Amino acid sequence: MRKLRIGISACFFHGDPNRPVFKGKTLLYLEQSLAHFVIARGALAFLIPSAPPDGKLRLKDWAGDLDGLVLQGGSDVSARSYGEKALKPEWEGDYVRDQYELELFREFQSARKPILGICRGAQLVNVACGGTLYQDIAAQVPGARVHRDWEIYDRNFHPIAIEPGSLMSELYPGMKTAKVNTVHHQGLKDLGKNLTVEARSEGDGIIEAVRATAGPFLFAAQWHPEFQDPSDSSLLDFKPILNRFLAEAGRG
Repeated sequence: MRKLRIGISACFFHGDPNRPVFKGKTLLYLEQSLAHFVIARGALAFLIPSAPPDGKLRLKDWAGDLDGLVLQGGSDVSARSYGEKALKPEWEGDYVRDQYELELFREFQSARKPILGICRGAQLVNVACGGTLYQDIAAQVPGARVHRDWEIYDRNFHPIAIEPGSLMSELYPGMKTAKVNTVHHQGLKDLGKNLTVEARSEGDGIIEAVRATAGPFLFAAQWHPEFQDPSDSSLLDFKPILNRFLAEAGRG
């Protein structure tokens, strides 16, 4: 029986003439723990490169060949991608990566393949569906909890409230709240078309997870389940969500 083939969107290191390796070259990379997270459930993980300029292969070719897509975390989504301007230069984000991932999103949706978004991936999903973002939660949401602490990074945790009647309430019967890590400073603001909220951060109401109400399977979470210590039983076990995503991928 063929193993599932799951594509993962690339993170970009853009050409830097001062970088000590691959001087001036663009690097595409995959964060290791996310690859291992997918592989651990018995699937094969493939980094999807940006399409070559000669046009011989397009991103739709990967969408046609692979069984599902994971949009990984990383740099900020550019405000330009949802019709705004960056409020600060350091929040400019990666517009080039946005355009690559937005095309990936459209092609996998068109091929009716399931999509799973993680952290930046959740923000990208919202933008792809016509939504907007908080460029910086601390600056734009009065009273918000600390969603990103660079010093402790993925050791920063907070509780989320699971929405009644959501997919998460089905996958985690009887569970109303859960504990997750948090390493994002941007967040979902205006919700995109055909998306519904699955969970919110307790205390400030920041959207923590969404899913599509129509079309192929689409789920996205703001936290990083791949960073979590599997031996820490106090944290939400993401396997039911990942298993549903992989089950949908296997239907193709």
